Amino acid sequence: MKLKVDLHDIFSDDRKLEKALTSIMEDAQRKRVKLVEIIPGKGSGQLKKHVLRFLEKNYKNVYHRIEKDDKNWGRIFVHFRFK
Repeated sequence: MKLKVDLHDIFSDDRKLEKALTSIMEDAQRKRVKLVEIIPGKGSGQLKKHVLRFLEKNYKNVYHRIEKDDKNWGRIFVHFRFK
């Protein structure tokens, strides 16, 4: 199972952005999902950097690894490993 969140529509509202990221990460933990796909879009890369900093700061001990898609640099995959 995979969860997906598209941040195109809320990129300019920090409160909505953080709420969406927090919600998807909590859902992934609750449902024990192995993969979360976050789509910040291509743009200038600022939103992608913001998302990566947010994940690193708030969820470092929760996910297993982060993968930046090499074929589409507007996507981030967050991998989980549950015991």
